[in-house]
Amino acid sequence: MPEYVIDREIDARGSACPGPLMELIRALKASEVGQVVAVLSSDQGSKVDIPDWVAKAGHKLLAAEEEEDGATRFVVQKAR
Repeated sequence: MPEYVIDREIDARGSACPGPLMELIRALKASEVGQVVAVLSSDQGSKVDIPDWVAKAGHKLLAAEEEEDGATRFVVQKAR
C-alpha cells in the first residue's frame, strides 16, 4: 500500500517524448509544495527522462510503477 495520496494524475499514454515530461512539468508548476502528481507514460524514453529531470529539478520521485498495459506511472512530489 503506497504511503502517498495522488493529488493529480495525467494520462500521457500515446504521447511521444518529450510530451509526458512536459505534461509533468506543467502539472508540478500548477501544484503546491508537498502535492503529489502522477503521470502515465507509454514512451520508453520517459523511463530515463522523467527520473533524471525530477532529480535535477529537486523534486522527489516516490514511485515508478509498471502498468499492465506496458506504460509506467511516475509519482512525483513537488519539493519547491
